[in-house]
Amino acid sequence: MSTPLSRPGKKDIEDRLAFIISATQASATVILPYFRSPLIVDHKQGQGRFDPVTEADRAGEEIIRKMIEETYPDDAIFGEEFGKKSGTSPYCWVLDPIDGTRSFISGIPLWGTLIGLTFNGSALMGAMNQPYIGELFLGSPQGSIVLKDGHETRLKTRRCAKLSNALMGSTAPEIFDKPEDLAAFERVKSAVKLTRFGGDCYLYSLVAAGQLDLVVETGLNAYDIAALVPIVENAGGIITTWEGSPASDGGRIMAAGCAELHEATLQLLQG
Repeated sequence: MSTPLSRPGKKDIEDRLAFIISATQASATVILPYFRSPLIVDHKQGQGRFDPVTEADRAGEEIIRKMIEETYPDDAIFGEEFGKKSGTSPYCWVLDPIDGTRSFISGIPLWGTLIGLTFNGSALMGAMNQPYIGELFLGSPQGSIVLKDGHETRLKTRRCAKLSNALMGSTAPEIFDKPEDLAAFERVKSAVKLTRFGGDCYLYSLVAAGQLDLVVETGLNAYDIAALVPIVENAGGIITTWEGSPASDGGRIMAAGCAELHEATLQLLQG
């Protein structure tokens, strides 16, 4: 039996999408002044592989969380920098104020602010904002679009049925820190036409835009991917774990522009 909260209504979707756009604009105002400026970089974990965090990360998440708590106080929040806040509604906001902090501190404009929204645990809508370049990628039940210079462009993945014709992106070889994961990635890398490293969240947006065909990564957290799932899926793409499960909780992730490429890549990843 359905309930009033079994699915979000059209107006709620429209209102929350407008809110996401406002939140990306607000976060950009506090993050951009730090970009390509002197800033203190902390090592988040204190040991192991370098995991940077800056005041820009914290300031960006703080302003988004404040806006959510004022507008949707019953919603849960899960952010990279300040953790989880429980809620009583079916909604949960999943935040990464700067996905690609390594790019950010290097002056490379391929980082992005990720704002995702889940409903009863399933990815509903999301945004990837790159304010320095001026591109805002959005995915929702209304479709996937990119906003730039006041213009809206509908996003559509491209069909690339053969791995030998595929263009693949991945953040860096060192993310495959398990030998078996690296071996699986190398199988795919050997099969595709071209692989480009670097890009973090921007790579998934390029799949949605039909510029890349494939992204293969591992070690992702929910806040790294939840916002990107609706962008890829509502543009016609497929994004799952390497096991073919829903991707919004993170893990080993693969995004493809079409079903044929997704299936062929899964076969290689699974050996």
